[in-house]
Amino acid sequence: MALLCRASAPSTLLLPPPPTPITGFSNLSCFEKCSSVVMIGAIGRRRNKLIQTRRFALVDEQDQVSFTQEENSLIEALVGTQGRGRSASPQQLTDVERAVKVLEDLKGVPDPTSSDLIEGRWQLMFTTRPGTASPIQRTFVGVDFFSVIQEVYLRSNDPRVSNIVKFSDFIGELKVEAIASIKDGKRILFQFDRAAFSFKFLPFKFPYPVPFRLLGDEAKGWLDTTYLSPSGNLRISRGNKGTTFVLQKKTEIRQKLLSAISTDKGVLEAIDELISTYKEKGIGEIELQEGEWQMLWSSQVETDSWLENAANGLMGKQIIKKNNGQIKYLVDILLGLKFSMVGTFVKSDTNTYDVTMDDAAIVAGGFGYPLELGSKFVLELLYSDDKIRITRGYNKIVFVHLRTDGTNQK
Repeated sequence: MALLCRASAPSTLLLPPPPTPITGFSNLSCFEKCSSVVMIGAIGRRRNKLIQTRRFALVDEQDQVSFTQEENSLIEALVGTQGRGRSASPQQLTDVERAVKVLEDLKGVPDPTSSDLIEGRWQLMFTTRPGTASPIQRTFVGVDFFSVIQEVYLRSNDPRVSNIVKFSDFIGELKVEAIASIKDGKRILFQFDRAAFSFKFLPFKFPYPVPFRLLGDEAKGWLDTTYLSPSGNLRISRGNKGTTFVLQKKTEIRQKLLSAISTDKGVLEAIDELISTYKEKGIGEIELQEGEWQMLWSSQVETDSWLENAANGLMGKQIIKKNNGQIKYLVDILLGLKFSMVGTFVKSDTNTYDVTMDDAAIVAGGFGYPLELGSKFVLELLYSDDKIRITRGYNKIVFVHLRTDGTNQK
């Protein structure tokens, strides 16, 4: 997404620079104030679920799509990556970079700029340096609540590449457009020439206050497509400042679920779709996998009791140790204090386990204060892979967990 950059900028950017630097809210430009209000309003309208869940790459709901083995390695690395790479762990970055290199060596579609497959709307899933842009630009790219889209239309009387920041279906979007031309089989040249906000609550567009004609070379850049999948669903691009971008047209089904969780919209529908797809593949018995699993979402309505939420597994991590049949809930409280609850699990039937939780405590360092808490319930595995697990547990609550102790583990 070199359109995510300006030629003389210190890094690859999503948008052209605001006309004034940010030094405090009182000094913000009209654009920056408007953007801040939009961001705060959008986030403020989001209904929280039990805990402040982690944010994940935001994608529009689209039809399910399959990927090759090498492409799927990249998809696996992207699942659970926060802020489109902004908050990725070193291991996640390593996994993504390795998978990107494999695909670039395969090359994909020859001369991608000459292929019709490059045309259309692309969702930004990952970028290697989203934190090096200006504060407003960094907010747009790094916040999963916003959807970031690139449109590529080269085969028209007015060839263009555009970037769109979609705040929400109810608020609107910011669209930055550039005149585009093809240099060779993989490079697109572009020059920004117009941009505007489109708010649902206004009958007109609000101009993005940047004088593109006066920016000269700073409004220009280029974008290399280093991999375009034969299916036309996955693209890897590098901008003129070296930043790497991973974009998709159609979204892998687990990413759709994470998107639904991040926006708190259509989660149950996404869960049903994932489970149905899993069943259609005819995969048999699944096992409770060992490791650390972060609770992302549950169907339980939030209660007033923090302790009750923690004791029922509605917060924090779940740690599974198969060698001794141990299950543990661990919740960070504050100032080094943790809530811990330990129990055991025994397989009772296909995809089901009997769980007994009977050892709870508030822990600080090597010391613990015991609590009189306990419960017994049946844990049913509805879906599980190396990254995501869906279960039905205590009081028939449905849970979605994400594995946090590494990637590509078996």
